[in-house]
Amino acid sequence: MNLSPDAKSLSYPLGRHHQQESYSASDRDTMIARLAAQPAALAAALSGLGVADYEHPYRPGGWTVRQLVHHVADSHVNMFIRVKLALSEDEPTIKPYDQDSWVTQADVALVSPMVSLALLSSVHERLVALLRTLTPDQFTRALFHPENGRMTVEQVLALYAWHGDHHVAHIANMRTREGI
Repeated sequence: MNLSPDAKSLSYPLGRHHQQESYSASDRDTMIARLAAQPAALAAALSGLGVADYEHPYRPGGWTVRQLVHHVADSHVNMFIRVKLALSEDEPTIKPYDQDSWVTQADVALVSPMVSLALLSSVHERLVALLRTLTPDQFTRALFHPENGRMTVEQVLALYAWHGDHHVAHIANMRTREGI
């Protein structure tokens, strides 16, 4: 897909994620700190929004803020499960999911995004506690993603550190564009 420079910045305000083969201990510590900060960053991005604001798309043709917040929680719950599987099984094959279908499920329309913010906060508290205990060898344990191939725990960490920051930036950009 070829996007115009403006469309690229709306779709990928932080740029696309670029997976590395491996990461240093310092890189991992930084990524864990980013995960730890994401629930508060998301709460700040949502602060002061009214119920009607949740229905604004984060970009033209994109999901609404409501859908985006629920997506982040859904996605990061999947991350938590994937990391636990990689740590407890020998290169498990994980199940991908259709994120576009998930954001159209009834719970997304019926439940406040604040519920997913609370879920994200809880999942990140457990996830960050777990990640801070891992040895270098545990960060190299792997899973197999049918769409992305073999991924180590540290590669999964890098992806989701980017992912959460990426979606917080979507909301911040929407607020600036919409003046809210």
